Amino acid sequence: MPTPQSRRERPAKPALTREGIVDTAVALMEREGLQRVTMRRLAQALDTGPASLYVYVANTAELHAAILERLLGRVDLAAAGSAGSGEGNGDWRERLDAVLASYEEVLFAHPALAHAALTARPAGDNYLALLEVLLGLLAEGGVPDLQAAWGVDILLQSATASAAEHSARREDSHAEADWDRLRTALAGASPEVHPHVRAQADNLVSGTPVERRRWSVDMLLNGILATRPTR
Repeated sequence: MPTPQSRRERPAKPALTREGIVDTAVALMEREGLQRVTMRRLAQALDTGPASLYVYVANTAELHAAILERLLGRVDLAAAGSAGSGEGNGDWRERLDAVLASYEEVLFAHPALAHAALTARPAGDNYLALLEVLLGLLAEGGVPDLQAAWGVDILLQSATASAAEHSARREDSHAEADWDRLRTALAGASPEVHPHVRAQADNLVSGTPVERRRWSVDMLLNGILATRPTR
């Protein structure tokens, strides 16, 4: 039977910090998935009680937002070049699309995080850096300030939803069968009852994810440029 160890003989645990808590949460997510990153599981990983964590993180939603903020540091902002200066490689639209594509890839690597990002509200330096680059590119494209400020939100929403959708498909073993059923339903639609669906059956499922993303970014940018907000 092992001899009980005195508390005085145990090495002192490192002091809790918000930075250390988020570090552990990110590592836990990468090992076990975001669903497992709860306050209780995180406290266990840190060898402390859940109550101790609430001093630094208010709840699980704030914790997930902090994880998202940390991972936004992996977005390739260099793809924008010197945003706002016209010194990047390629048209400002192409560079903006490259930044959004990198943002999607970061979320796509963590399916549950992509879904959490639909409602999470990060507010740290990495999120501000992403906003700065996107706003700089929109300014370079001549987008008026208010349209750019509202438009960047729509661009990120669209990219986040796309990452969530495609990551969910990757995780779903029945995804390809579901798509086959959809294709069959579209192709078999009645020309009398659903004439437009039948005529567009191939178009509705055409295009690669990259082609669709680039089209959606162009479509949104055209709308942002042309639509003045009504206040």
